[in-house]
Amino acid sequence: MSVQSNDQTASPAGIRTSEKPLGRDDLARLVARDIKPGSFVNLGIGQPTLVSNYLEPEQDITLHTENGMLGMGPEATGDQIDGDLINAGKIPVTELPGASYFHHADSFAIMRGGHLDICVLGAFQVSATGDLANWHTGAPDAIPAVGGAMDLATGAKDVFVMMTLLTREGISKLVETCSYPLTGIGCVTRVYTDRAVFLTGPDGVEVRETFGCTLEELQDMVPVPLRAASAAGS
Repeated sequence: MSVQSNDQTASPAGIRTSEKPLGRDDLARLVARDIKPGSFVNLGIGQPTLVSNYLEPEQDITLHTENGMLGMGPEATGDQIDGDLINAGKIPVTELPGASYFHHADSFAIMRGGHLDICVLGAFQVSATGDLANWHTGAPDAIPAVGGAMDLATGAKDVFVMMTLLTREGISKLVETCSYPLTGIGCVTRVYTDRAVFLTGPDGVEVRETFGCTLEELQDMVPVPLRAASAAGS
């Protein structure tokens, strides 16, 4: 599976790097490639939804959507669109052979019961130790939208985050400590951004690969200590 059109090389720090930052689809393709075959996965609203378009049949991935479907396929287009067949973000989707439908409560039982291997979520902030803030910025005029994110962050075995590294104001979303209300504590294991892939945990942040910048340039953007990931940790 091709991850992106940019050629990748090894940087002096020993991590993979490429010439340009990743676009949304290239990032979704990268996340899809990293999902282990046979996994049960939930894709959150926003960027994570794109991941469904890049999963290969041989990966045998089963997608769950919290509004009550197991066996979701890629986004629906053209004549495939059925107004009654949507994901939690109200985006028309397809169904794969063997797909099933169930009550909302049963769907949340799947999430809370530890039956999902991975969930892929968007975020406003992720801390160096894997804390997640993705439902409210705390702004007085913001509309809180927690949805099932707390259940997913707590119930899934692994939490991957997809987001741009910087806000429109150029502020890093990867932070030492989240200043926004938390969704989950220490739950995020990987952060996929347009600039780099980060591995987070109790020992801090490792960088697996960079896009359009060196590790040193990345460190200038991010207010947390970074180190190159070991081969075992990638």
